Amino acid sequence: MSKADPCKNLHITTFGCQMNVYDSERLAGLLSAQGYRRVEDINSADLIILNTCSVRQRAEHKVYSFLGGLKELKKDKPRLLIGVGGCVAQQEGKRLLEDIPHLDFVFGTRVLERVPELLADAAAGRRRALTPLEEVQSVPGPLLLARPGLKSLVTVMHGCNNFCAYCVVPYVRGRERSRPAEDVLQEVAALAEAGAKEVTLLGQNVNSYRDPATGLDFPGLLARVAELESVLRIRFTTSHPKDLSPGLMEAMAGIPHVMEELHLPVQAGSDRVLKAMNRGYTRAQYLGKVAELKKRVPSVALGSDMIVGFPGETEEDFQQSLSILRAVGYDYLYSFKYSDRPFTKASRLADKLPDTVKAERLGRLQALQREISLALHKELVGQVEEVLVEGPAKKGEGLMTGRSRAGRAVNFPGPLDLTGRLVKVIIKEGHVNSLKGRLWPPDEGE
Repeated sequence: MSKADPCKNLHITTFGCQMNVYDSERLAGLLSAQGYRRVEDINSADLIILNTCSVRQRAEHKVYSFLGGLKELKKDKPRLLIGVGGCVAQQEGKRLLEDIPHLDFVFGTRVLERVPELLADAAAGRRRALTPLEEVQSVPGPLLLARPGLKSLVTVMHGCNNFCAYCVVPYVRGRERSRPAEDVLQEVAALAEAGAKEVTLLGQNVNSYRDPATGLDFPGLLARVAELESVLRIRFTTSHPKDLSPGLMEAMAGIPHVMEELHLPVQAGSDRVLKAMNRGYTRAQYLGKVAELKKRVPSVALGSDMIVGFPGETEEDFQQSLSILRAVGYDYLYSFKYSDRPFTKASRLADKLPDTVKAERLGRLQALQREISLALHKELVGQVEEVLVEGPAKKGEGLMTGRSRAGRAVNFPGPLDLTGRLVKVIIKEGHVNSLKGRLWPPDEGE
């Protein structure tokens, strides 16, 4: 597209994790330089891109269903271009083009910067799939400034070396590779200048981060980011339990800008299942690290992931998963039924459980977690929380919403001009997924 061409509309639908959200923002920035503006209305788009996830079978099915729904739109708008990127694209490659005739191009997880090339070929009628895992992409910070916001994401590393038995990530995102610390710092600084007050540092396993030039580890990177002016809050995800170090615990305890929240996926509570999953730690080791973290950071809010129905999981194994929820007291939990993923060791295991068993266990697990979350949140009634105000709440007229330092959603009455500010809120009600309170100290006369 030449500069003389009129601006065209781009719609991006993102599936899956925060890494994909980050990549979609970079992609929008990249394509804005090609004359595209991002729109929410898919029917007005000249270019539709699906940034996909294949970590769960259900997520992958959603992608195919979504693509099927675009067939009629393509008939009505023959010049519409449709592309698929992300993990499903990396996994399936050119098979997507073979199976979906109205799809124009496919790009993998490491070639975002080559999308304009694929787009030009598609406009000329040449359908291509580009999914090399060996190609390392650069990550220019300015691309993120397409839609700067109060909260921003910054990837610090890509890929994973752990090869958990159930996980497709190493096969679709490749081996670990850390970004240079200076690139990360420049990107965070640019986002802060554009108005970001909170940054979340992303990686499949941020605990493994090492600066390629200096060997700076992740706690050291947190300290460097905290030195930047205008960054009020720092979060990070995800942390592999086997690599959770005393240094990271110290950083959480000693750096005021690092929030008291940690996503620490356990996946199962049984040592037998953990070994079969190739997680690299035992139940006792996991609980020991949690106890040490709570000693150093008493106010920490812990979140986790849990898979139910892993091949061969017995009722006794499942009871161990329920008991670890009670032992840790997670603030929140992402829980899933096991599903086979391509390339993985678990997909070749015997003793697969019926879906009815997995569904019943998932229901019990989620019911217990709701009880735990509600109890934890009710204990916060009467406490004063520091909240970064994000804007109007989705429900409740006159309510504003924001996040506490521990990452909990807090709703409270207040004016719109509080958006972007840190305020104090005294908690009046605790709910399963949120807290409700009032500004503190109260206005005179209340």
